[in-house]
Amino acid sequence: MKTSNVLITGGASGIGLAMVRKFASEGWHVFFIDTNPVEGTKLQDKEHEKGYPVKFLEGSIASYTKVEQLINQIPGKLDVLINNAGISHIGRVDNTTEEDFDRLFQVNVKGMFNCIKVALPKLKENGGGSILNMCSVAATIGIPDRFAYSMTKGAVLSMTLSVARDYVQEGIRCNCLSPGRVHTPFVDGFLAKNYPGHEKEMYDKLAASQPIGRMGTPEEIAELAYFISSDAGSFITGANFNIDGGFMGLKM
Repeated sequence: MKTSNVLITGGASGIGLAMVRKFASEGWHVFFIDTNPVEGTKLQDKEHEKGYPVKFLEGSIASYTKVEQLINQIPGKLDVLINNAGISHIGRVDNTTEEDFDRLFQVNVKGMFNCIKVALPKLKENGGGSILNMCSVAATIGIPDRFAYSMTKGAVLSMTLSVARDYVQEGIRCNCLSPGRVHTPFVDGFLAKNYPGHEKEMYDKLAASQPIGRMGTPEEIAELAYFISSDAGSFITGANFNIDGGFMGLKM
């Protein structure tokens, strides 16, 4: 039986963590990159206790040299790359600093470029494979106070389509996911910081903004990511999948 290798960035928490667990439970060899050594090591150890081959690679995807060092630790070929790592920012043009703009670009855009560029030879060696990029509904709709974040996700969507077109003849598929609001530790931290004492009220308000009436779960995103990345999704490339509780399609 063929052993499949997947690399997931930002795998120590939230959606990335759910993806690591999903692929591991399906028998894949999972490698994940993250900047958090405590949570990364904890996740690796927990998956090892279950008998799953999961390897934590510590570092920032913003550094091309570091990405080269990390991906070169993966033995042999690569079947799937999932570019999940990213950072957020709240603000409009007038209150977004140059430093914030650069910080988001370095991780959300250049970091994704770094991972794709370094991983391509391993995917080609494999005879093809899948690249899945984490986009957002913010790439295609105006969301208040998300200027820099939306800018980076627009770049992710364009990058996905370009890579899908350029490498389709080499058996490399490239797609992206555009989640709506998903209940992750980031959401809880955002609410605690910006709405102390009113966390539940604001959580309910954010959840209600999606027609389905709730936020998504990391596990739901991971299930779709697995389908697209696996052989079951082998006819899918150059596509952007909204997984948003009806936010885009049913918005009044």
